[in-house]
Amino acid sequence: MQSLQQKASEWSGVKQEDAFAIDDVNLFDKLGLQTFINLSTDFYTRVYDDEEEWFRSIFADSKKEDAIQNQYVQRMGGPPLYSQRKGHPALIGRHRPFPVTHKAAERWLQHMQQALDNATDIDHDSKTRMLNFFRHTAYFLVAGNDLKNESHGTPPCKHGDDKPAAV
Repeated sequence: MQSLQQKASEWSGVKQEDAFAIDDVNLFDKLGLQTFINLSTDFYTRVYDDEEEWFRSIFADSKKEDAIQNQYVQRMGGPPLYSQRKGHPALIGRHRPFPVTHKAAERWLQHMQQALDNATDIDHDSKTRMLNFFRHTAYFLVAGNDLKNESHGTPPCKHGDDKPAAV
């Protein structure tokens, strides 16, 4: 049986060593807090303004301002702001209530790619590291969602098919 990390690598097309290359550089020190605030704001504006109701509904119970605050600064080498507010990140557990399907992951990644493309203050190498991490992590969450569904006998989510997207 494949591990969640192995499934994430297979489905995302990103090797684990490439996904975790973000650990080789402290991106928070390199880019600064304001860069991450700008990226999160651009990204979540795209998410909350998405034209697809099924995708927006995933975020319906959270405020955009909270989502912006809860983003990845800590994982990129910044201060433990998320842990101080909410405790351990526990990504799969925190995303358990949401339908994290292949389709939703690709939609999320589309918005992140656009936000990164729009970020003129992030160099190419940092963008590559970040996108590899986000892509792998998105599919790690899909694998966790599949595991949750298998253990509870839950049918695939209505918000997307359960087949990997073409890479």
